[in-house]
Amino acid sequence: MAKRKSAPRKPGSGAPQNAGQGGNGELRIIGGDWRSRKLRFPDVGGVRPSPARIRETLFNWLNYQVAGSDCLDLFAGSGALGLEALSRGAEQATLVDHTPALAKALRDNLRLLKSDKGAVICQDVERFLSHRQQPPFDIVFMDPPFRQGWLDKLFPLLDSEQWIKPGGWVYVEHESELRTPPTPKSWELHRQKTAGQVTYSLYRVTIETAPE
Repeated sequence: MAKRKSAPRKPGSGAPQNAGQGGNGELRIIGGDWRSRKLRFPDVGGVRPSPARIRETLFNWLNYQVAGSDCLDLFAGSGALGLEALSRGAEQATLVDHTPALAKALRDNLRLLKSDKGAVICQDVERFLSHRQQPPFDIVFMDPPFRQGWLDKLFPLLDSEQWIKPGGWVYVEHESELRTPPTPKSWELHRQKTAGQVTYSLYRVTIETAPE
């Protein structure tokens, strides 16, 4: 996913009118079929890919869980997490970002990679999560803009709308000075690390067992 470290913008407000005309950012895939491929994306709102070392740690944690999985990348930005998952064998990835310029770049990069396994949705993430109209996912990546209180709003939606399959995984990044908000009861912390200003965590959604 990608960080937006500039001044916060109103969620759902879209990209500035000159968004596609500024400098470009660059993303390098670090593993899988597209390893070392470099992709471009518009430098809108200070978006930057999650650092390579964090992505490498995350996909080491997930190990064999990615191949064949159906993934959801929220606040997709540059597509660093969703595209990395596809490179490593995910069956499908849905990438959600409300900024039109970034959504267009994600679609362009999927065409460049000759992949038909990615779906891009240009929509506010909270609105998208409010009403689930598709099957739940095996893995959810969530790297929202910092210091905007997104996790407090989205954790309950992910749980109440049952976006993650039982036994599935939720990956979360947030600013390291923030104490991680309470998670749904069915989420168990699997791994957590802090690197500089970023704390990143991987949760497992427990499989409920019927009472004897």
